[in-house]
Amino acid sequence: MLVILAASAFAAGFLARELVDGRNNATLAYAEPDEETALFQEAWALIEGNFLGTLPESRQVTYGAIRGSLATLNDPYTVFIEPAARDVERERLQGSFGGIGAYITRAEETGEVTLEPIPGNPAEAAGILAGDVLLAVDGRAITAAMTVPGIVDLVKGEKGTTVTLTVRHPDATEPVDIGVVRADILLPSVAYRLLEADPTIGYIALSRFSGESGNEVGAALQDLLAQGATRLVLDLRQNGGGLRDAAVDVADHFLDGGPVLYLESQEEGEIVYNATDETLAPDQPLVVLIDGGTASASEIVAGALSDRQRATLIGSKSFGKGSVQLVFDLSDGSSVHVTSARWLTPNHRTLDGNGLEPDIPVTTTQEDIDNGRDPVLDRAVQYLQEVAP
Repeated sequence: MLVILAASAFAAGFLARELVDGRNNATLAYAEPDEETALFQEAWALIEGNFLGTLPESRQVTYGAIRGSLATLNDPYTVFIEPAARDVERERLQGSFGGIGAYITRAEETGEVTLEPIPGNPAEAAGILAGDVLLAVDGRAITAAMTVPGIVDLVKGEKGTTVTLTVRHPDATEPVDIGVVRADILLPSVAYRLLEADPTIGYIALSRFSGESGNEVGAALQDLLAQGATRLVLDLRQNGGGLRDAAVDVADHFLDGGPVLYLESQEEGEIVYNATDETLAPDQPLVVLIDGGTASASEIVAGALSDRQRATLIGSKSFGKGSVQLVFDLSDGSSVHVTSARWLTPNHRTLDGNGLEPDIPVTTTQEDIDNGRDPVLDRAVQYLQEVAP
C-alpha cells in the first residue's frame, strides 16, 4: 500500500468543486425539531429498546441519518464525507500539506517498510534515499503489527519540528539516524518529459486538478518548450477532476482569450469563465488523451480545447460529469458536498451522462496493459508526426 507520509490516499475523483466553509456561512439555517424529527426519535427509541445486538455510537447514527437523507435526492455527487476522509481530500485538492515529503510502502512478502522521497521535499534534502528501509521513528521501532496509517501518524507532526528516522540504506548493513524537518509538502499533480520516440514532442500527464495544478502545468510547458518541444500531448486519462478554477487555469495555458466554460446555476443564471490573453502554448500542435476515467474538471479542459479547435482528442469516451459541488465543512470536520450548478462547454454542450467522444478512437486491451504497451499514446505520436512533421 502506497501512502503519502502526511495523509493516506483518497480517491477525490469525479469532482468540480468550490470550497465553502459551512461553519462560517451565515446563511445556513437549522430547523427546530418538528414532527418528522420526533418521528425519527420515536423509531430510534424502539430500536434502542428492542434491537438484539450492539448499537452504534450516536455520532455514527447521526452520520447514517445524514447519508440517508442525501440519498433521497437521487444525486450521486451530493454526498457526506466523514472528518478523516475530508482531511485527506482537502490536502489533495490544495496540492500541499505538512509532512516530510516521502512515500511509504510495506512489502507483502517481507513486511519491510520502505521510503521513497518526493523530489524537492525535506526527506530528499535530509538524505533519505529511494528504497530506504524504515526501522524506527523517533526511537520507536517499526513492528509487523503496525499499520501503514499508524506509521504515517508517527511521522506526521507540526511544521518546523524535526522527526528522526532510523533507516537502512539500500545495499547497506548498518542503520543510520536521519533528522527531517517537517514542512509544507508539495504533492505534484504533473509528470512530464520529452518523448523518447520523438524528442520534439512534449508529454504532460496531469493526475488531478489541485490548487497548484495551473502553476505545475505552466512550469512543465516552459521547461518542455525550452528543451525544444514543438508539439504537445496532454494526458488526462484517469484524471477524475478536482477544482474548477484549476481547470480554467490549465486551459488558459493553451487558449488565447475566449470562453473555457459556461456555468449555469439557479441563483446566478449563466456565467462565462474566459481564458486570459496570456498563454504559454497558443498554437503548438496539441493532442489531449482521454478515457472513461476522464471526468468533471478534466472534461472541462478537454471540452474547451476541443470546442475551441485547439486540440485533437484521442482515446475513448470520457466519463460524462458536468456538475459542480459546493463543499461545506461542518463543525466536527466532516463535510457535505452539494450539487449547485452545471457547466457547459464553449459550444454549450452538456456532458452530464454524455461524455466527450474522441476525435480519434483508440482501444487499449488487457493484452496491451499486460505487455506494457500504450496504443493511445502511440497513436498520438503518429498523429502529431502526420499533421505537423
